[in-house]
Amino acid sequence: MISMRSTLNSRRFISSVFVAVGCLFAVPARAPAQDFPNHPVHMIVAFAPGGATDFTARIIAEKMGALLGQPVVVENKPGANGAIGAEYVAKADADGYTLFFTTVGAVAINPAFRKDLPYDPLKDFAAIGKAAVNSTMLVVNAQLPANSARELAALAKQRSKPITIGITGRGAISDLGRLLFESAAGIKLEAVPYRGAAPALTDVIGGHLDGLFSDVPTVMAQIHAGKIRAIAATSTKRSDIFPNVPTFVEQGFAGVVADNWAGILAPAGTPALAIAKLNAALVGALDDPAVRQRLHNAGTAPAPSSPDEFAAYLREELARWSKLIEEKGIKPE
Repeated sequence: MISMRSTLNSRRFISSVFVAVGCLFAVPARAPAQDFPNHPVHMIVAFAPGGATDFTARIIAEKMGALLGQPVVVENKPGANGAIGAEYVAKADADGYTLFFTTVGAVAINPAFRKDLPYDPLKDFAAIGKAAVNSTMLVVNAQLPANSARELAALAKQRSKPITIGITGRGAISDLGRLLFESAAGIKLEAVPYRGAAPALTDVIGGHLDGLFSDVPTVMAQIHAGKIRAIAATSTKRSDIFPNVPTFVEQGFAGVVADNWAGILAPAGTPALAIAKLNAALVGALDDPAVRQRLHNAGTAPAPSSPDEFAAYLREELARWSKLIEEKGIKPE
């Protein structure tokens, strides 16, 4: 006959086995976050290689990799104003090894236009931090008789031939800048679609196109060379690169504000420790004098933040664009 003591001892042994097995399986679950990162991190850029966003991401990623002790590899997944890259990251493993170097379009503007996106900018991502800002400029052909946004608006009302403005994507921040300007000035500009900023810029310089909304990194060299003229910025404040170019708001066009910013997101559920390490590397990279100088030379201003600050900013931007687009009846066309 089995004694009561033997039965209790057996139960204790079985319980201890379960505890030991549980601990055995629990250790690997904790370890990845503790020693994060122990292999390369992939940063998704939702635009083609060679553009301003891609260049900015690569400058930051290089320094982040040095600080993390593992490479941060930039991968390009362009298309749909950032939606393809956003969906890819939203569905990736939430382990900190897949990041989204996003711009305002994918996570604040696209959702305001489209309700059928395969991702939710607030629910499907965890904020790592804001990274950079660059102003979107309205530039015009150097021979066009308009030295300000007010003069261009007046010219648009006087001239029988419409003012032609290049656009590089429906619903992109540059296109929204045009639509906001039209609404505030009470004018109609003729939108001319292009596959990219480079051919549009070539046509502005050649006089085949009157103007273009584009970010500072794209137009900086041609402005300095005097081949085109910058007459207004859509940003909240003047560009650090072109402090003499007033904003649209300063010129009397209230509401023509379209800040062009970039930040880093991870899939929702990414461990807090991984987020903290990634943010520390991001802030450290943006505080590095050499990185700041490279970004400045490229026409971009560093704008580091904490994860909480970036999450709050993203909510504000999404709400602002949703309200603005609905109130003004702006359509992606």
